[in-house]
Amino acid sequence: MSLISQIINTADEELRYLNGGELSTLIYFFNTTNTRINIINKLKEREKDIIQNASKKLFQLHPEYVSSGGNASSPKQRALCLRDYGWYLRLVTYGVVAGDISPIEKIGIIGVKDMYNSLGVPIVGMYDAIKCLKEASINIFELNEEKDLIIPYFDYLSNAILS
Repeated sequence: MSLISQIINTADEELRYLNGGELSTLIYFFNTTNTRINIINKLKEREKDIIQNASKKLFQLHPEYVSSGGNASSPKQRALCLRDYGWYLRLVTYGVVAGDISPIEKIGIIGVKDMYNSLGVPIVGMYDAIKCLKEASINIFELNEEKDLIIPYFDYLSNAILS
């Protein structure tokens, strides 16, 4: 559900008009529309660089993943890891455009922990992977406003993987 839908649903459930705080939130959301679109475009355009930098950092943190017998020791396993990076980056863009975590929650979190456990993928590794992806993504932006708009979605994603 988007930020707009949430605000409208809350007011409707309480049988009232939107209040001043809600209207201010909507004004901010609408005023940041171009920034949100630019963020999404930049993440999309730089996806390959972001993923490459994030995976390099992760494998420095956890060299055991790429060593013999590790979860990413074969080219096929590494390719699957990188595919997941792209998927998580795309989920973040859904959150940015919606102004809300619900697309991330509905599309990407439900069942993901069980899936990784069943595949023998260390959850702490996935947490670190999202942190590395966050860092690599933040580094492509110069403006704090852009960074501030994406950080909460990465934080939600990494924390949800742990919980």
